[in-house]
Amino acid sequence: MTKQTFSSQVALEEITEKLGKQAMELGLINNFVVRYFPDCWEFYIPNEQKSNLLTPPEAYLYLKKLLALK
Repeated sequence: MTKQTFSSQVALEEITEKLGKQAMELGLINNFVVRYFPDCWEFYIPNEQKSNLLTPPEAYLYLKKLLALK
């Protein structure tokens, strides 16, 4: 896997949002919620057992791993 670098927090959040949309289109996740705040976005990837808040780096890593398994 290639190493991804980000120029800013917003760049990380935008890429994570795109990965979430891609995972939904592929049917890997059923739902993806982004809560937009001025200082940081919050990501939720709900499932049957739980729905935890993910930070942008956590959501990015989770979605990247999920898409790599596809």
